[in-house]
Amino acid sequence: MKTSELNSQNNYMLRKLIVVALIMFAFGYALVPLYKKICEVTGVYDLIKPDEIVNTQVDESRTVVMEFDANTRSDIGWQLAPVDIRMDVHPGELVHATFRLTNPTTSSFDAQAIPSYGPQHAAQYVKKLECFCFTQQTINAGETREFSVVFVIDPSLPSDVGTVTLSYTMFEIEGTKTLGNQAVTDEFYEAKS
Repeated sequence: MKTSELNSQNNYMLRKLIVVALIMFAFGYALVPLYKKICEVTGVYDLIKPDEIVNTQVDESRTVVMEFDANTRSDIGWQLAPVDIRMDVHPGELVHATFRLTNPTTSSFDAQAIPSYGPQHAAQYVKKLECFCFTQQTINAGETREFSVVFVIDPSLPSDVGTVTLSYTMFEIEGTKTLGNQAVTDEFYEAKS
């Protein structure tokens, strides 16, 4: 093979590789708006905004058992627990549930609670008006706070559903951790010197 032919093939391969690299960059750049659009269409963004209530009449002829559950990722160190584990509520009734969040660690950082429901199809019938899951929470080292969830169970909840479980899982927002005790910070920097 001649040198000129080899150079021609190398240049052709280089152009192909540059085109592939540009396509990969464009695809990576387009993923963010594409991901946001998919979240909008599937309703994932609906988790962090209040629901709208259409019917406000209370159905006193029916009682639904609301069970509350909470947990955190094992490495977060925070403790999240419902104050009331169980409530009997009527569909259409305004309900206040309280959760206690404790940070027993020596660090403070931001975290976000994500709700889940059991049975899963009950999610569309639990209309949250106010929830600590709508915003990120910052709890300082050693601090304990109570947060409330205000919701209504839509009266159109199927009659075969007698119990609904509302569960929250607390996740750390990466990169927000700060040491809560200045003495710990000073000791850290002294040990590094």
